[in-house]
Amino acid sequence: MLSKAQIKYIRSLNQQKYRKEHHAFIAEGDKIVREWLDSDASIQHIAAVESWAAQNEALIARHSSATLSIISEQELNSISTLKTPNQVLITVAIPAVTENLPVSGWSIALENVQDPGNMGTIIRIADWFGIPNIICSENCVDIYNPKVVQSAMGGHLRVKLFEANLPEFVALQKRPVIAATLNGKSLYDLQPFPEAVLLIGNESKGLTPALVKQATCEATIPKGGGAESLNAAVSTGILCSHLLAR
Repeated sequence: MLSKAQIKYIRSLNQQKYRKEHHAFIAEGDKIVREWLDSDASIQHIAAVESWAAQNEALIARHSSATLSIISEQELNSISTLKTPNQVLITVAIPAVTENLPVSGWSIALENVQDPGNMGTIIRIADWFGIPNIICSENCVDIYNPKVVQSAMGGHLRVKLFEANLPEFVALQKRPVIAATLNGKSLYDLQPFPEAVLLIGNESKGLTPALVKQATCEATIPKGGGAESLNAAVSTGILCSHLLAR
């Protein structure tokens, strides 16, 4: 059973200001939580229904410093951010960023991406393609928003996430910088890159003109139908599939 203070704390992590204040976030659902518990992440609290806790004793035991609360489905529903709560919720300490911004290999840089689903899916796409780094502009959605964590499906554990001033970051690059735009060169006419930075812009406004000017080249997914645009995450997946050298 959860105390009132624990309930208040967990619920507070739905809001960005409290995630920043407490340096913690929420992950929930059987598959995602098992992945976090199977990692070296700093788990603060595990709130699980009795059957789930019994089935996952070994994973729970890996985090002896975490507080375990056995709760009812009704209690889980009261703290969950999901429409259909799923057995378990954890709070996790946000890891400190101790590494320098990447200057080699492949990276994705996101400018003002606002939709949590897009952000989470892009993290998952980077994880799928083995892209080790994502750099977010200061105005991107919080990478620890519960919907981002849910959509990323554990990608936070394998993709390094940074926040930076993108013009300054791009100015330091010696590797190619590819801007995803509507009026660039067809990605099918571009050769795969052994290393590069892929710039993805805001869902409705795209990349700012100043940042596009800093790019080495512009890449476009050729249009064959009547759709006005593509979802930012879908575009990222298509571009990565064709531009990464294997």
